Amino acid sequence: MKKTLYLMRHDQTLFNVQHKMQGWCDSPLTKIGIQQALCAKKYFQDQSIVFDAAYCSTAERASDTLELVTDMPYTRLKGLKELSFGKFEGEPEYLRPQPIPKLHLADYYVQFGGEDDFVAQKRVNDTLTDIMNQDNDNVLAVSHAGAIIMFTDLWDDSDKLQRAGFTNCSILEFSFEDDQFTFESLINLEYKTR
Repeated sequence: MKKTLYLMRHDQTLFNVQHKMQGWCDSPLTKIGIQQALCAKKYFQDQSIVFDAAYCSTAERASDTLELVTDMPYTRLKGLKELSFGKFEGEPEYLRPQPIPKLHLADYYVQFGGEDDFVAQKRVNDTLTDIMNQDNDNVLAVSHAGAIIMFTDLWDDSDKLQRAGFTNCSILEFSFEDDQFTFESLINLEYKTR
């Protein structure tokens, strides 16, 4: 039976505005971030989308986003966390090495106490697969840019997300059947908050 996953990137945070890396570290939502979440809530209401279950990473920016989008009970899961950047956490984004196109940075951050890209990718994929194999037809999960891009790389071309304007509060719709995810659409609500 075909199911639907709405995989949402958390809303704008202070570190997003300051262009700082935030993997396992955290920063609060901004006023714009709060407006983005309320815009997402309205989108789901306007589309009559009702969730059977809701999940988010253990980061407060993800749970704060989820709590603004829906008032239903939810589960926080470590498997939905962002990649750990180790000693780069909270540092300016310009320090991030540029990956070779279409390749991950692999184990670059491990030497700085961070996480291997492919380990993080497997963690996120396993978590979302487990979620979708439960007795739920429509699921909302709030996660992070890197985690979502790495997950999408397994099932589709994540470069098209970047070209389409994958921003804070973007929602990716995936169908799920027979342990396979299929990317259906990118719902980008950022511009409606201005």
